[in-house]
Amino acid sequence: MNTKPQTGSLEDIRRLAEGELSMKSRVAYVALLLAAAIMSAVVLSLWATEPSLPARTQAAFAVMSLIGCAWTGFALWALRARRPLFARDEVIAGTMAVAFTGVFVAGALAAVVMTGAAAAWGALFTGIGMLAIAVWRLVKAQRRFARLAVRRAELERALT
Repeated sequence: MNTKPQTGSLEDIRRLAEGELSMKSRVAYVALLLAAAIMSAVVLSLWATEPSLPARTQAAFAVMSLIGCAWTGFALWALRARRPLFARDEVIAGTMAVAFTGVFVAGALAAVVMTGAAAAWGALFTGIGMLAIAVWRLVKAQRRFARLAVRRAELERALT
């Protein structure tokens, strides 16, 4: 294993920074912002126009609204960043995905326990699959963030 710090050229540093601020990632955050905002608006509209919904449904709408607003806020934060994010955004998004998917799995499990319906089982198994993917993506993002942090420290040492 190579333990010698690798120093990069100015072009390497520029490429690293541009990768974090690429048009592709900006477009993806705009898409996330639009999808989350639209989803939140639809759920909030349904919730506001149906005052006689059962308490469980109102609780589900409240949770979905909070999740949509959280994703909207995250996308706005990422788009407003005026500096390279160096994979910090991926770790935050992965953490949010694990947390929100965990909430979904808990709700599906509650539905299985209360009803035992086939649809509840389907939701539970789908949620477990989504949770596994979210955990995998979070671990991948944490590893990338750690690699970039090491690289950044190496570059800072090389510049001083």
